[in-house]
Parts: sequence; C-alpha cells; structure tokens
Amino acid sequence: MKVLILAAGYATRLYPLTKDFPKPLLLINNRPIIDYIIDKLEALKDIDEIMVVTNSKFIAAFRQWKRRFECSKKISLIDDLTKTKEDRRGAIGDMHFAIKKKLIKDDLLVIGADNLFDESLDKFLAFARANKFSPTIGVFDAKDKKLARNYGVIKLNKKEQVIDFKEKPAYPDTTLVAMCLYYFPKRKLSLVDEYMIKRQGYNDAIGLYIDWLRQRESVYGFVFRGKWFDIGQHTSFEKAKQKF
Repeated sequence: MKVLILAAGYATRLYPLTKDFPKPLLLINNRPIIDYIIDKLEALKDIDEIMVVTNSKFIAAFRQWKRRFECSKKISLIDDLTKTKEDRRGAIGDMHFAIKKKLIKDDLLVIGADNLFDESLDKFLAFARANKFSPTIGVFDAKDKKLARNYGVIKLNKKEQVIDFKEKPAYPDTTLVAMCLYYFPKRKLSLVDEYMIKRQGYNDAIGLYIDWLRQRESVYGFVFRGKWFDIGQHTSFEKAKQKF
C-alpha cells in the first residue's frame, strides 16, 4: 500500500505564518505537524512508501525537513510544479498528478498534511478492507451543526455507507464531517481520470470528488473517536497547540 500526504496548499488563511513557510511544517509542541501524521503511518506494516506532494514554492523546505527526519518507511517528495495559489492544482488535482507521476497501481491511503487526530489508523484500515473494493473516508462527529457548516457534511446509513455529501452546507442535516483521510482500492484509482475529464479542471475540493464517486460506487465512512483538528486557520492552530 502507498500513502499520499497532501501538502501542496498555500494556506492563505494562516498568513503571515505561512506566507513563506509550509503549513505542514509549522510546529506543535516543537514538532512539525506532518511528523504526527507519519507517527500514525509508521505503525502500519503494509505501507511500503509514503509520498508527500508539495509545490515548487515549498519543495526546498520539505527537502530540508526530510534530511533531518528519521523514518523506517521510504519517503518520497513530489513537486506538483505550481508556485502560487492561483495556479494550484487543488487536492484532487494533486492526487491525480501523483498517481500519474509515480505510476501508482497499489491501494492508496490519502491524508491531508494538516490533519491531527489521536486515534490510530488500524481500525480505519480494517474497516476499509472489510468492505473489499470500496473507497472509505474518515469521518468525525463535530457534535455541533454550526461547526459542521465549515466542512463537508456526510450522512451514513446503517451499513456505514455514504448516502449524502454536501460541501459546507448552510444548514447541515447531520454533525458528521469528512476528515481529509481516504482509502482508495487500486481497482478504483482509474476513476480519478474519469472525474478529471468530466470536471474539466474544476478540481480543488476533494469532497466534490467523493460526492461524485458515491453516486457511482459504494463509499463507506469510518467514524473516528477522540480528538481531531483540521488546521485551516489561526484559531484551530492555537487550539491544536493547546490540546493536542
């Protein structure tokens, strides 16, 4: 299994901290955010490579991080060849770029580089594989519909199958939100090509791909417990530093 860490965003909502520095390398308790993610991945035996996709503006910072970081897994850096927010590929665009560049033909675990959570990934992967050839997404219960409006909101049936997905709805039906955590079986990776063609370049939010996908394939959601921080702005970054 391969892992793709999405780290190519420009994080403008965190300026000035991220104007000239990548968000995944910001420190929490004296460690870069991305280190906590890789801690989770280190425990998974099936992973043979961790790929980090970033951009041309921040690739040098990630190269410097990689030289200092010790990991038992192979770590590869991918430059998505963008330099500004205006020409960014977006999450699904970076996923597509990485699959093509690295010729990925294995099961793929995709995770956002600003995702902090305290539960292990073991149960998530066991759940995903129990559903055989279906994609699976990480889900968190925000327990507050007002808070849920800031995320992709999910509705699950009794079989834990995604039956509805709305990106940042004004009036959420549930408090279940999508974490930036996805498992894609190798047999389904070709659907990314199909999506990119049909969306004609509009590819920023990976949640839009999930909504498109769940209308064609069975997509399942695994609800995580414990703490989860999506570090998208100053308030969430400060909360993560205090509580994580």
